[in-house]
Amino acid sequence: MKAPKEDVAALAANLKTAAKDYFKDYDKATDRDVTIALLNLFYKDITPNQLPPLVKKTGDKSKGDFTSFVDKAFAKSIFVDENKMNAWLDAPKVLNNDPIFVLMQDIVESYLTIDDVAGQVDASRAERLYMNGLMEMNKDVNFYPDANFTMRLTYGSVKNCDPADAVEYDYVTTLDGVMEKYKPGDWEFDVPADLIKLWEKKDYGRYADKNGNLVVNFITTNDITGGNSGSPVIDGEGNLIGLAFDGNWEAMSGDLSFEDKVQRTICMDARYLLFIIDKMANAQNIMNELKIVE
Repeated sequence: MKAPKEDVAALAANLKTAAKDYFKDYDKATDRDVTIALLNLFYKDITPNQLPPLVKKTGDKSKGDFTSFVDKAFAKSIFVDENKMNAWLDAPKVLNNDPIFVLMQDIVESYLTIDDVAGQVDASRAERLYMNGLMEMNKDVNFYPDANFTMRLTYGSVKNCDPADAVEYDYVTTLDGVMEKYKPGDWEFDVPADLIKLWEKKDYGRYADKNGNLVVNFITTNDITGGNSGSPVIDGEGNLIGLAFDGNWEAMSGDLSFEDKVQRTICMDARYLLFIIDKMANAQNIMNELKIVE
C-alpha cells in the first residue's frame, strides 16, 4: 500500500529542512575516515558468526580493509551529499540501491536478530557473572559500585575549567549571559517575557550575589553520567545548593573514563531556582514550605 502523494510531499519537505540543519556542520572527509575506521574495527573485533552478512562478506573479500568499499559507497550515496539528498527528496523513490542505506539495513537487521536471542537470556545474572569475572581478572582495579536502582553519591568541588590552551571557563554563569544568547522564537534560546522584565530592572532581590549579579549555573568536578540529570547538589553542611543537569563538551568521554582536568558537571544554582519560583512565578505557596539558608 502506497502512501498518498501529499503525505510523501509533506514528509519530504520536513526532511529537506532537517537535511539543511544536518549538512551545515557535516564534514564528508571526516565522516569517510571515521566510517572506514569503525568498519575495520567492527570486522576485526566481532565474532564472525555475529557479523552482519554484508559486513562479513566485504571484510572477508578485502581482508578487513573497508577503504575501497567506503569510497565507492560515499561516491554513490545520497546520505553524504546535500545536493544528492535534495534531488532525491524532490522525487523520492526506493533506496534499495543506495550503498549506505543497504549497509544500514544490514547492520540493523543483524542487530535485531541478535537482540531477539539476547532477550531470552537472564541478563541480570549474566551481567553479574561478567562483572565478577572482570573483578577476578583485574584485582588491582577499583571498580565503581553498581548503582542500578540504588542511590549513588559523588563528591567534588566548585572549580573553573581550562580544557585547552588559551581556553578558560569561569565556574559560574549569570543571567546576563542568558540574555546575551536570547533569541525570540528560538526553542532553545527564547526566554519568558517576565524574566526579561526582571533582568532589565535587575530585580533579583535576595538572590543576587555580592556583586549584584544573578548566578544561573555553576560547574563542579563531580563525576556524573546519563541519568544523573536533576540530581541534588549538596554542600558540606547538607544544604541544597543546586541541581546537576549536564556536562561540558570536553566531558563527553566521561562515560568511558573520568578525566578530572577537563570534566565538569554543570549545575543550576539554587539561588536561580528560588528566584524563578519566588520572583518570576510568584509561587508563594511553594516558598512557604521551604527553609532557606542564607
